[in-house]
Amino acid sequence: MAIIHFQASEEDHRTAKLTAFAIGLHLIESAFPSPIPGVKPGLANIVILYVLARYGIKTAAWVSLLRVFASSLLLGQFLSPTFLLSLSGAIMSLLALMLANRLPKQHFSVISLSILAAFAHIGGQLIVVRLLLIPHASVSYLIPIFGLAALFFGVINGWITAKLLLAEQQ
Repeated sequence: MAIIHFQASEEDHRTAKLTAFAIGLHLIESAFPSPIPGVKPGLANIVILYVLARYGIKTAAWVSLLRVFASSLLLGQFLSPTFLLSLSGAIMSLLALMLANRLPKQHFSVISLSILAAFAHIGGQLIVVRLLLIPHASVSYLIPIFGLAALFFGVINGWITAKLLLAEQQ
């Protein structure tokens, strides 16, 4: 039987550390009750935005998707509706960030990227809810509530990320 050895690069180690940090934030956040079911601050998204700004969309995608899979396994939610919602939100926010990454940088601060990602995240989740979980038009009544939450937490998470990036430059 042949033994295969993998040599982890410095980038692999960095990605693993950042993913572990995102998982930790997600686990801490999941321990606290939500005032409105489904509304969470998305603290792990601060890590994703930081990674996007520092290392690019490819590394941000790795960290985001690894966080979704690992967190769902640790919380016992793998392949559950919660997992599907988390995965759909992560994929939609990554797609939005990929598209925004192609636009001139002077038009997008980390705060505007955070808001864009938050709206895409909740949009992806609401699509899954409508198509798979609650196939009824009344799901659309949730859009204003979740939209306000996405705007609020998008601004807060973007601001925190901007402060982290600024502190790192000094």
